[in-house]
Amino acid sequence: MNTEERQLADMLRRVAPEPPRQVTVEDVAFRLANQAGGSGRRRHREPRARRGGWGLGWAPVLAAASVFVVAGASAGLVAVMTSHNAPASAGSVINPTSAPASTPPASQRPESTGPSTWPPERVANGMWGAELITPDNFTQDSLVSGPGSLYVTTANSLDRIDPVTGNVVTGVSYNSPVPGYPDRPVVTGNTVWLLSSYSGTSVVLTGYDGKTLAQVASVAMPVTGQLSTTPQGVLTSGSDGYLYVAAGSSVAVVNPGTRQVIRRISVPAGPVTSVAVSPDGSRLYAVTGAFDLLTYNPVTGAELGSSAMPGLTSVVGNLVATSGGVWGTTGVGMTESAWFAPDADLTRMERLGVGVGAGLDSIPTFSGGTVWIGGSRTLECASPVTGQVLASAAIPADGGVVSNVGSVTVNAGRAYAYYQNLRAVQVGVVTLTPPTTCSG
Repeated sequence: MNTEERQLADMLRRVAPEPPRQVTVEDVAFRLANQAGGSGRRRHREPRARRGGWGLGWAPVLAAASVFVVAGASAGLVAVMTSHNAPASAGSVINPTSAPASTPPASQRPESTGPSTWPPERVANGMWGAELITPDNFTQDSLVSGPGSLYVTTANSLDRIDPVTGNVVTGVSYNSPVPGYPDRPVVTGNTVWLLSSYSGTSVVLTGYDGKTLAQVASVAMPVTGQLSTTPQGVLTSGSDGYLYVAAGSSVAVVNPGTRQVIRRISVPAGPVTSVAVSPDGSRLYAVTGAFDLLTYNPVTGAELGSSAMPGLTSVVGNLVATSGGVWGTTGVGMTESAWFAPDADLTRMERLGVGVGAGLDSIPTFSGGTVWIGGSRTLECASPVTGQVLASAAIPADGGVVSNVGSVTVNAGRAYAYYQNLRAVQVGVVTLTPPTTCSG
């Protein structure tokens, strides 16, 4: 072979990649275990443990179990997916060469409005045409909408996502002050608010610019009595634009414009576990650990009513208020489920769905004029007036390992949610195309 022939051969080897090698069971086990426990932004991280629920160690166990399922089904041979966009299904194995490339921390990423660098991936047998648009691992129940943006938290950051491209365009360092607390941002105007401290004798809120995520505000408020040890939805906003914060045996009302606490509403039955404000702003709801649902006038602080569920001792929280009543969750781990109390009357409470298990959540959200209830069995939309389920879609398990969909939010008429398939290591934000009956 002469010099020119050798140069041509070298060039051909560079432009023509070698065919993918066969992947062994050991390869898959290593990848799943690595992604279950990894800390990189593109690696799968198991769901954050809920108080009283299953611990963090269950996701690696499930991943390992899925490897044995694959190995048994193929009698020692593993089929390799040849396309990155092929739907994940029971018994399939992800080709290591198709994993998304590692990315720099969100705070180091440039602003991007162009096409997504990661093409949408259809969820196999997915509910309502689910397509994965952002293959990053986020905190359960933290996905919310803002003007032209989606916001979500991770174990160490607050990220802003472009809903058109699915790109994480910017981020800032953030750590939840309460392990197990759903880090659900609250958006008022062009500011994103999160708890930065929730312990001891004070509560601190931090505000971030809605586009750059630069810190623009900090509000500290003293605690009345003691803070709840099981906080689940202690920060919300009302139609008046004010922020409402469970601060022990009271609810602090914060004007985000002046960064001042403008009033306190006393809740003697506290500490308050969760708060919500009705869409018309006429009622503030607070729930305590004893499952007392209390109703207040948010302006005067006068108590308007109360309702209790005697004998129920499990954790209650994640309140959502609609024109027809109050929604929330009860239970932990295998028993957690959502409920609806018409007119805030717990004696008429209706349970929705069943326990999810595996440390996953089933928390209702109210967005786009509709209530959405996720979980590991079904994804449902319901009437905010009557509580009636309007449409339901099954969430398929993958080889006996549950998947989870939740944190549904609507932005510019399009529905988004957070999806987790622990077996296929397929996690991130998905777009949904719900039936028209879910339009609110």
